[in-house]
Amino acid sequence: MEVLLRNRAALHTLPATGLYPHQWSWDSAFTAIGLRHVSPRRAQQELESLLGAQWADGRLPQIVFDRQRDEDYSPGAAFWRSEEIPGSPAVPTAGLVQPPVHARAALAVHRADEAESRRRGFLERAHPRLLAWHGYLRTRRDRGGRGLASIVHPWESGMDNSPAWDGPLSRVPDVRAGGPGVPRPDLRHADPSERPSNAEYGRYLHLAARYRDHRCDDADAGHEFVCEDPAFNALWADAELAMAEVAAALGGDRAPHEARARELTAALEPLFSPALGTYAARDVRTGELQRVATVAGLLPLLLPHLPRAAELLATLRGPRFRLGTAVMVPSHDLTAAGFDRARYWRGPSWSSTTWLLVQALRGRGAVAEARALGAQLRRSALQHGFAEYVDPIDGTPHGTRAFTWTAALALDLELDPELG
Repeated sequence: MEVLLRNRAALHTLPATGLYPHQWSWDSAFTAIGLRHVSPRRAQQELESLLGAQWADGRLPQIVFDRQRDEDYSPGAAFWRSEEIPGSPAVPTAGLVQPPVHARAALAVHRADEAESRRRGFLERAHPRLLAWHGYLRTRRDRGGRGLASIVHPWESGMDNSPAWDGPLSRVPDVRAGGPGVPRPDLRHADPSERPSNAEYGRYLHLAARYRDHRCDDADAGHEFVCEDPAFNALWADAELAMAEVAAALGGDRAPHEARARELTAALEPLFSPALGTYAARDVRTGELQRVATVAGLLPLLLPHLPRAAELLATLRGPRFRLGTAVMVPSHDLTAAGFDRARYWRGPSWSSTTWLLVQALRGRGAVAEARALGAQLRRSALQHGFAEYVDPIDGTPHGTRAFTWTAALALDLELDPELG
C-alpha cells in the first residue's frame, strides 16, 4: 500500500515515479486488481480514469499523458500530437494500444464491493466503453483476416523488447539514420544494459512516427510492422469471458461473449508451434511464425477450451521455463541463444505475466503449483523493493523499484484466500 500511495497521481497511479511519469493502459488494470482489496472505490476510479481517455473509434490508448511531465518520457504528448487526430479525446494520449485486460479488471473490481459498484453505477458506465474497446479490436485490427487482432508496434504487446519482434523489426528503418540521436530519458533511471538498445528504440520511434503521421490509421497498407501476438489475443479472449460475467451482472446476455471467446480460442490454433511447444507470434506481412518461445506463447493457458493446454503445461514445466525452479516465469526461453538474464523482456521474470500464469494454473486445477508460484512472486517483491523485473536464475532485481503492478499483484495474491 505504501508503494501504491507513493505512486498515486490524481485519479490514477503511475507505474513508477521517474521512469514512467504518465498513466499506462494495462498497468492501470493490474493496479486496480490490487487496489480493489483495500479501496474498491479507488480501484473503480483507476479504471474510470483510463476509460475516460477512450477514442471515438473505441481504442483505449497505451498512454494518457501528463503534459507537465512531457520531458520526462519519450515519445510524449508533443511527439504524438493526438489533438490533431480526429476522434482523439480531450486529454493527450498515445495513438497505440495495449493488451485488453480491462474487462477482467473491471469485473474483479465490481465483485470486490458490489454495493458500492451499484451505488456509483460503475459497471453500467464501464460496460459500453468496454464493448466499444472490444469492438475496435474486432473491426479495425483484424489485419490478417482470421479473426485475431493485430498489433502495429511492439509496445502494443506490453512486452516491448521481446525477441519475438526481432524478425519483423529487421525490415523497419532506424530513425537515427541521417537524423538526430534517439532521446532516451529512460536511461536517467535505469542502466542501459537493462533497457532496449538505441537501435531498437530508433525502430520503435520510426514505427510510432509513421502511425502518427498516418493519423493512427489501422488500415495503412504500407505499415512495416503488423503481427498477431498470442498473448494479446489470449487476453482478449479472456476479456470476452469476463464480459460475459459483466453482461450477466447487468441482466444482459452472456452468450455472445462466450461465443466470441471460443472463436478467438479457435483462431489462435494456427499460431501454435509444435517445435516450440508454445504459441508464437505471426508476422502478418509475411505469414511466418516467429521461431521464438516466449512467455507470451504460454498465456493462452488462461482459456478454458484451449486444445493445447497439455503441451503448454509441459513446456512451462520443462527446460525452457522451468516452473518451480526458475524465479517466477522467465519472459524468454532459458535455453535460447539470445536469452538475456537482465535485459527488458529478453529473459527476466515479470510479476504481470507470472500473476496471469498463476491464474491459469489455478484454472487448470494445478492449485499447488499456482500457490507456489504466487509465493515466489510475493517473496521476490518484498525482498527487492517491488522491482520492475528480476533475474529468473538468481532473482537479482532489475529495472526500477517501487513498481506499481508488482506491489498491486503481490497484494492481490497475499489477500487471495486460496493462494495467499
